[in-house]
Amino acid sequence: MDAKELGRLGEVFAAGWLDARGYTVLARNWRCKSGELDLVAFESGDLVGVEVKTRAGEGYGHPAEAVTPEKLARLHRLVRNYASGCSTWNYTPRRVDVLALVWPHGAAIPTKLDHYRDVTP
Repeated sequence: MDAKELGRLGEVFAAGWLDARGYTVLARNWRCKSGELDLVAFESGDLVGVEVKTRAGEGYGHPAEAVTPEKLARLHRLVRNYASGCSTWNYTPRRVDVLALVWPHGAAIPTKLDHYRDVTP
């Protein structure tokens, strides 16, 4: 399995994991000219942009380490862009969560999952 396939698998798993914890997934791979949000969800009154990072191992560091301050600032802009496109979400509190998964090749599910809520730059 290549990195793109692993990433897609991680996003599908993450959507189900969030759903099981009370999130409502509104969009997957939402795009605009400024970039892409892996998942857009609603949870406890918040509109949430979710960045999913999936790695086969931690040889190059923890998956969450790939979310740089610059990327995080862009994710926050993207959540604002999503919200501004629909008056329903325009005044709703917004945040960015990061889901970091370690999913070794051949494993049926991730062996490690870390959920970081309300991550700011």
